[in-house]
Amino acid sequence: MTRTPPPLPRRPTPRESSNPELAPKPYEFVSFPSERPNLQRPVGHHKYLSDRLHGTLYLTLKVQTSLHISTGIVAMGSDIGSNRIPLIKTMAQGVDQKLSIQGSSLKGCIRSVYEAVTNSTLAVITSKYRDKIPTERLPCRNKEQLCPASRVFGALDWQGLLDFNDAKCESMGFSTGFMPSLYRPRPDQSSAYFIRGKAAGRKFYYHTIKAIDKGQNSGVPVQQAGREYTFKTQLHFKNLLPEELGTLLIVLGQDSKYPLALKVGGGKPIGMGTMTVTIDKIKQPQSLKQRYSSYEISEADELTGEKLAQFKEQNIQVAHSRLIQKPQLEELTQVLRYPTDREPPSGMY
Repeated sequence: MTRTPPPLPRRPTPRESSNPELAPKPYEFVSFPSERPNLQRPVGHHKYLSDRLHGTLYLTLKVQTSLHISTGIVAMGSDIGSNRIPLIKTMAQGVDQKLSIQGSSLKGCIRSVYEAVTNSTLAVITSKYRDKIPTERLPCRNKEQLCPASRVFGALDWQGLLDFNDAKCESMGFSTGFMPSLYRPRPDQSSAYFIRGKAAGRKFYYHTIKAIDKGQNSGVPVQQAGREYTFKTQLHFKNLLPEELGTLLIVLGQDSKYPLALKVGGGKPIGMGTMTVTIDKIKQPQSLKQRYSSYEISEADELTGEKLAQFKEQNIQVAHSRLIQKPQLEELTQVLRYPTDREPPSGMY
């Protein structure tokens, strides 16, 4: 006979505040599953396994609210064609100076959602709050015993099964924005971060209908991708189980019942970085032996149209039955659902 644990204390929602002068908080916490993560030995990279899935997702990412991912370089405005701005944080890189999204940035935001909707550990924590993290949620340190997200995305001494390419903007231009000064997270001053002395869950910022841009006098000039800009990239996968690929597809917003969008880059608290994903096609070799013994790629290896839709639906359903944590997925959908009618924060919070 199993004993039902007592209900957890209700934590404040982002719309509540002990100080009525503060704006509603633009984030929410997704709770941890009640059961401990299922730790298993990863499958390995030594060969392509015939009973697992391999291939490439061809993705189009569409900017819904202004996007900035810093290259770490501050340039003179005149060097990039903006004479009215003395200095600007850049986003373009490479010889062609096109806007780009680093593969590591995509991997990080996608992994965080994958962790939240599966029974996984956290990937990274700060030593300051280590004692606040439930023991079973501490990052995996034994590569022979990995959680679902770590088996797919990687962990200490484990490379993972996904390869993320940089996403390149399809147009040559860019827009100039001004990112307001942002405060650091202050968990020590908020009871919403902790329940009974432990972390309340994973923190995610809401999508909003637009991003705040307060103008040059109250912000940092940034090179950015404006609304409707599109980026193209490829995501390679190998040795995935159907439920693992299906969960990845859900995270990329391919399940119509859970219309998720990505939250990428800087400025998340002020509504920046919302991107929707379209899968243009999937290349999946029918015969691995033929694929690596010929330079030609068979058209049968490409899934588009109705075949692509059926393939996605099949793997998504397997994910729901074997891997997805439904309560956490529903909680997360309330935060990352897109389209949305939510306004960005209007004041201090």
